[in-house]
Amino acid sequence: MIRIAPSLLSADFSRLGEQIDVLEKCNPDLFHIDVMDGHFVPNITIGPVVIRSIRNCTKIPFDVHLMISHPNRFIKSFADAGSDIITVHAEAKHNLDETIKLIKEYNVKAGVAINPDTPLSTIEKVLNRIDLLLIMTVHPGFAGQKFIHDVVPKIKNARNIIDTEGLKLDLEVDGGINLKTGKIAVDAGANILVAGSFIFKGNVKENIEQLRKVGK
Repeated sequence: MIRIAPSLLSADFSRLGEQIDVLEKCNPDLFHIDVMDGHFVPNITIGPVVIRSIRNCTKIPFDVHLMISHPNRFIKSFADAGSDIITVHAEAKHNLDETIKLIKEYNVKAGVAINPDTPLSTIEKVLNRIDLLLIMTVHPGFAGQKFIHDVVPKIKNARNIIDTEGLKLDLEVDGGINLKTGKIAVDAGANILVAGSFIFKGNVKENIEQLRKVGK
């Protein structure tokens, strides 16, 4: 079953609550929330205060993607704000093992993200301790970028490792996802698709339904 995670980065922040309500009626599996600090990536988005404010708008799980330099400094804040999954980047300035342990101490699922140029070998040793592996198919920082096809072999390799070792974690892909690239990602082994620009253009419900069907 393919799971769909609309990216709120592409929403209209002037009516965020309204857009969450529209999305919730379309039965998404997760809400993907990008947090950027202006250091790890050249952009700034939202923080725990906004997440806390929209937490009461929906019961859909929050998949919070921290694109920040020192994630372990903020784990408690994001956990307390209502995050269900907290994903940190392997490339950030932290001890990844310690950060994963810290996330789990707050009874939140732990995810690890890797950028397009980061080899899978960088995080293989932690795969048995996380709940989600996020493979970026764009360089993080901005919405609306084109899918990087060179990352597809990495997705296939990750799926092979997960299945061979019998690991219980989701394989999520984020960046440039539409019907065509979504099918490519699913065929390569992804089971969660993060999509922003594609979902918010046109009929949101129809776009989510079509995207969910790419794995059939």
